Amino acid sequence: MRLALKQVVRRAGGQTHVHETSIELRSGGFNILLGTTLAGKTTLMQLMAGLLPPTSGEIWFDGRNVTGVPVQKRNVAMVFQQFINYPNLSVYENIASPLRVARLDEATVGERVGRIADLLQLAPFLRRRPSELSGGQQQRTALARALVKDADLVLLDEPLANLDYKLREGLREELPRLFAERPSTVVYATSEPSEALLLGGYTATVHEGRITQYGPNGTVYRHPVDLTTARVFSDPPINTAEVIKRGDTVRLSERVSWTAAGNVRTLPDGAYTIGLRPHHVLPAPGRGGVPVDCRVLIAEISGSESVVHFDLGGLTWVSLSHGVHRFKVGETARFELDVASCLYFGPDGSRVAD
Repeated sequence: MRLALKQVVRRAGGQTHVHETSIELRSGGFNILLGTTLAGKTTLMQLMAGLLPPTSGEIWFDGRNVTGVPVQKRNVAMVFQQFINYPNLSVYENIASPLRVARLDEATVGERVGRIADLLQLAPFLRRRPSELSGGQQQRTALARALVKDADLVLLDEPLANLDYKLREGLREELPRLFAERPSTVVYATSEPSEALLLGGYTATVHEGRITQYGPNGTVYRHPVDLTTARVFSDPPINTAEVIKRGDTVRLSERVSWTAAGNVRTLPDGAYTIGLRPHHVLPAPGRGGVPVDCRVLIAEISGSESVVHFDLGGLTWVSLSHGVHRFKVGETARFELDVASCLYFGPDGSRVAD
């Protein structure tokens, strides 16, 4: 059961919220919409669900044109950021409500509600009303109601945002397994690149109402088609700088240069933009990278990782490394650039080498 958007455009209030988009999503696994807040992820999901009509273009599902078909006539399950529960029903009945509509027998309803309640750690709260739950428990109730339905299309808009860390991490592992054997098309929106990587499947990067790339998760991450996609799929932000290639030398500044290798050697001489993710910039001594001396701007320790913002010749770059590395703000520190992991982009922002 595949969902396809064909030349879909959405305009409202004189603004274009979704530029012309054509994409066919995979079934039987996760499709991630990855982008920052206001990138257009929720609007895309509302178009997919039938909550919003496209200004132009068509939406097809399972070989059928469903453009204009209301959401009530589609087998769709949705959990959006603004989750909704029925206030007068118990948690059990909230979860069971789509099964009641489908007129399933009581034994089947009980079995499916119990199974999903156990998964989402809601079993102790099944007799309560939503008003008696915490925000995270209410979010889980809405998520359970969507999952229990066995819908053809499941739309999840940052559904784990209000959950505590431990439960969120557990569900990130469990959700892909839950849908692995189902024929459903699952679309999951997130603003966190790390979450997209953990969930796996296929990723569509979204920027200002445009899908910039769609493909297997690892491919989009390691081989972004352009600088915009690389920026969307990097947290902390990818480090960028202008470099000059002359012969076999790539020069970042008067003091920082390295020898071109691999397909970088075949690039025509000229100016390029490099992108280097923060975990490829390590406190020295690192792994034999190109050394640079920088002025520390911000130094943070987050659990088992160290994040350092530093000034590199007028550029503000970020290093993300495992372990505890203590730096003082204002001091000069040496880092090493893993230049073998650099992404190279041309004047138009398209990737030309890596």
